Amino acid sequence: MNREIIVDYYSDVLCVWAWIAQPRLDELARQWQGRVTVNHHFVDVFGDAHRKIPERWGADDGYQRFNEHVRHCAEPFDASAVHERCWLDVQPRSSAQAHLLLRAVGLVAGAQALANLALVIRRAFFCEAQDVSDMELLLELAGEARIDVQALRDSLRDGSALAAYSSDLRRAADLGVRGSPTWILNEGRQTLYGNVGYRILHANIEELLSHPEDEASWC
Repeated sequence: MNREIIVDYYSDVLCVWAWIAQPRLDELARQWQGRVTVNHHFVDVFGDAHRKIPERWGADDGYQRFNEHVRHCAEPFDASAVHERCWLDVQPRSSAQAHLLLRAVGLVAGAQALANLALVIRRAFFCEAQDVSDMELLLELAGEARIDVQALRDSLRDGSALAAYSSDLRRAADLGVRGSPTWILNEGRQTLYGNVGYRILHANIEELLSHPEDEASWC
């Protein structure tokens, strides 16, 4: 009997390391099709970017220094291009708007539409330096992806998207998620955090697939 492995993936759409991890998500889907399901969740790393970046990188030249850091991080990864003006010409105030919209997408159009639009939003920011904290831009991107924009507005208005996003943040705290990206496997027993190479992900998933469920605990 084939087992299905659930991966709970926590990220922030403005996190460069989550952008770098995107090809690993794509490879998981390709290699383990039908056996591994990735559930996307969101964690607050850049919820208040206009406070975070100047505090950590400098009040005067913080965005310039952060731009250099982000481009330096992505430089070794050919599949994770970063626009040279990222964080300079456009400085998103918060990732929370995108996370909220994506939670609405999950409710309205399902998990695959959520995953697809998350990639579109990341590409809009990192490759095109667009302001993905602008809700109207986010709704425009959703419309271009053929997602029902009025249904998204309804979910935002009635609080259901906010409730789903709040659930993500609460669950992340309960699991001890430290940042973005974080991969949670084996019902919370295994946590992989940060710039985790695909070989490590592969080894952990292969181990879970090759052992029966009753070996999860000896107690």
